[in-house]
Amino acid sequence: MDANGNPGPMTQEPLDRAAATARLRELVPDGADLIVPIGQGEPTTVMDLLEEIAPQCNGVRVHRMDPFVERRYIRGEFGDRLRHVDYYLGPGSRQAYRDGQCDLVPNHFSEMPLLLRDATKRTLVLAAAAGPDEFGRFSLGMNADYVASMIGEVPFLLEVSSAMPFTTGENLVPGDQVAGWIRTDAPLPQVRRRPPNDLDRAIAAHVADLVPDGACLQVGVGGTPDAMMTALEDHRDLGVHTECLSTGLMHLIRKGVVTGARKLTHPGKHVTTFCLGDAELAGWLDHNPDVLMLPVDRTNDPRVVAQEPNFVSINATTEVDLMGQAASETIAGRYWSSSGGQADFARGAMYSPGGRAFLVLHSATRSGRSRIRVALTEGSVVTTLKNTVDHVVTEYGVASLRGRSIAERARELIAIAHPDHREDLRRDARTAGMLP
Repeated sequence: MDANGNPGPMTQEPLDRAAATARLRELVPDGADLIVPIGQGEPTTVMDLLEEIAPQCNGVRVHRMDPFVERRYIRGEFGDRLRHVDYYLGPGSRQAYRDGQCDLVPNHFSEMPLLLRDATKRTLVLAAAAGPDEFGRFSLGMNADYVASMIGEVPFLLEVSSAMPFTTGENLVPGDQVAGWIRTDAPLPQVRRRPPNDLDRAIAAHVADLVPDGACLQVGVGGTPDAMMTALEDHRDLGVHTECLSTGLMHLIRKGVVTGARKLTHPGKHVTTFCLGDAELAGWLDHNPDVLMLPVDRTNDPRVVAQEPNFVSINATTEVDLMGQAASETIAGRYWSSSGGQADFARGAMYSPGGRAFLVLHSATRSGRSRIRVALTEGSVVTTLKNTVDHVVTEYGVASLRGRSIAERARELIAIAHPDHREDLRRDARTAGMLP
């Protein structure tokens, strides 16, 4: 530490590929539990090295959320020597899960640090990073998530990439907690997104009408949440306290729509636990003092969320029944993702003075099947409870459910269902005893 309490200058040199491989062998004993960040926080070269030493591993598990790339170990090529444990299925793990080659652990995103502390050995963190800075600190870049909660508790092996922005907050790893690091030019893992369509834009317009100026936003990912960025362009003094800061939110900040001026916690700061986007977003994030990266057990804690007045949570769901139960992690009864932070923010918004939570979905699938149903499809799981769901929005309007009876909920939801299905829904609701 220097006289101002800052860590001393970095003295540890980066490892070359051979030395990094040897270091990894030293740090990964039999039965180890390795922790990797969500999404674009994956250290791609370090993961390559881990797969190289996989034949010498025994009973090693890799814990992570939303992998973008289907790796050999995720496909189960190394058996129980190196096995993937997922907490939110991504494009890199959906097929492996269906094939029985990896595991999926149910969770609320806010509780990930607690789950990892309670259920794993937390042997080592493998993460992408930026740095080191003049004080020897490394930044977790696009991420804080559950990995930032491990700082000071678990050793880190880092991959410092030129593509990773140096961000600040509670995602800085002191050099003396880094067991080794390698420098590469690996690009950020690519984000695959569906662009918004006319249905998304219609839904976004309905929601935007109910978002007051000065509201504090949490916006999920997907076509409809992306459409929200355009729908909100005429608003003023919005704030951001979200789990994912996307390229769309960056554009709202640049346009002056998001200022954070009316936030009670961290006024003027854009709070997030991970970022998701392209090189433009990464460049904007680099050394941006207005972006505050916090661990997920802070950003997603409903008690923290509730401290912001007029908190607005906007997330996508895949199916809603007439009682208001929302299934957001399965499609046609098969697992697609996991709970993420949807229920965290829905509950936080519920306790926020003036808060509102919106679940958005198209009224029907591309094949014409209704997404609003008398009962959820067999095999679907409830992500957000009927007691928590506030507003459900389709391209046909907004159903307000909080404080409504079962019959009132059924009527509200049928009114925003696709017109082709409304009469069948009324008939089936009467048969089920939901409507008189």
